[in-house]
Amino acid sequence: MKVLAVSGYKPRELGIFSPDADEITYIKKTIQAKIGGFLEEGLEWVVVSGQPGVEQWTAEVVIELKEEGQNIRLAVLPPFLHQDSIWPDHARERYQKIIAKADYVEAVSKKEYENPGQLRAKNDFIIRKTDGLLVLYTEEQPGSPEYYLEAAERKAASGHYLVYRITPDDLQQTVEEEMLRMSDDME
Repeated sequence: MKVLAVSGYKPRELGIFSPDADEITYIKKTIQAKIGGFLEEGLEWVVVSGQPGVEQWTAEVVIELKEEGQNIRLAVLPPFLHQDSIWPDHARERYQKIIAKADYVEAVSKKEYENPGQLRAKNDFIIRKTDGLLVLYTEEQPGSPEYYLEAAERKAASGHYLVYRITPDDLQQTVEEEMLRMSDDME
């Protein structure tokens, strides 16, 4: 797999209301571990649309990996022009920093927001252009990632497309590993 799409919940869907909440650290560490495994298998590009939450956190992880010397690139493909115009300041600032460091940025629709069809078109386009999807999602907590997942599962059913999930168990394992590491550091 050379090109991986990543998506997942928005902050509010995870009950995260602060841009520096501790939970974000654990989510990013989990994403980093997953992407690290894909890098070992030849991953070259990570593609996100740049929405707040898992996609922005993933973009930050990829940027950090690049800064550490990893050979990985980041593409940000927003669904339409100026998608960040209605976001809170912290999300807009985070997005602007991300697109400034991304290797490729281009809106799927060359227009500003007109209708929800642009969001479906973005999902379909990104899934069409990637080899797999990594998604933070569980059926027990429906939310915005299910639309990406539907497009990915359609492609997976008709050909070679891989769908990977980050589950609550994965996140819990990261928390436990970090707690253990922190207790080891204190000794």
